[in-house]
Amino acid sequence: MYREHTVGVVVPAYNEEGFVGEVIETVPAFVDRIYVIDDGSTDDTWAEIQQAASRVNEHALVVDTHEATSTDGGLAFDQRVVPIQHEQNRGVGGAIKTGYQHSLEDEIDITAVMGGDGQMDPELLPRFLDPIVEGQADYTKGNRLLYKEYRQGMSSWRFLGNSVLTFLTKIASGYWKMMDPQNGYTAISRHALENVGIDELYEYYGYCNDLLVKLNAKGMRVADVAMPAQYGDEKSHIEYPTYIRKVSGMLLRNFLWRLKTRYLVLDFHPLALFYLFGAAAATLGTIGVGWSLYSWKRLENPLFVRIALSGLLFATGSMFLMFAMLFDMQANEGREVQVYD
Repeated sequence: MYREHTVGVVVPAYNEEGFVGEVIETVPAFVDRIYVIDDGSTDDTWAEIQQAASRVNEHALVVDTHEATSTDGGLAFDQRVVPIQHEQNRGVGGAIKTGYQHSLEDEIDITAVMGGDGQMDPELLPRFLDPIVEGQADYTKGNRLLYKEYRQGMSSWRFLGNSVLTFLTKIASGYWKMMDPQNGYTAISRHALENVGIDELYEYYGYCNDLLVKLNAKGMRVADVAMPAQYGDEKSHIEYPTYIRKVSGMLLRNFLWRLKTRYLVLDFHPLALFYLFGAAAATLGTIGVGWSLYSWKRLENPLFVRIALSGLLFATGSMFLMFAMLFDMQANEGREVQVYD
């Protein structure tokens, strides 16, 4: 228990032999429940999880029997570590979904996520819990991009990809101050888990981007927690061409869903119409410019009037898009918190 709040940690693991056991054993003592999900691994990850769980649970039982107080982790449950195995690989989002579902069943107050690859420093966990405990946020996530020294371990290619996805996720989610949406070190309140539709969580690597969109649609507050990038000998399971294609498509669908849900169904705001009109006008303007150039070059038609009208249409659409983004920023002002060192 942490500051009178029960805490659970979800540890997704896929082929993390040699890493996941240490992650389990270094989770802070104040954590009440650890849900470790083997997501259909093909190596000895499951055996390592079971062995580490046995050691931690045995130690927790001894503590509860001889030394425990009312604030010690493990008292409310029959075992501190809960090993869970997926027979087939469902993706990291699917593994986290399973952990979240078990946490809701156990009525855990705050549920964090720490990867099974050892990239997430367990000593930083209180930074993610404090904004939720203090009522400043419903969801906290790591941010490795805030300081130059914090992203030194990040390759240029990874940094570029993360920056692009940060921009796309800002638009899709409405959290315009948020950075590093790919960061999987997170914590979420039970209230947020109960209201964002966890059963529909995206199961591929873009689960964190998907969750941000769902949180915004429900009016939840999000905190960015500054943390350094940490990489070791672990291997990434991401296939970047497939990853970028899938996540970009998911973000576009989620963006349209958020506009409909938040600004047309749950409430009304003209920014949704600004977005739609702006996108349509800018697209038609772009097509018009292309056709004008083609007809001038190939068909020898006059250029000026056609390209001027197309350019005006594009400029008008772009202006509406800028206004829509401005209105979106204003609508979400106060729902984002930055947690520094």
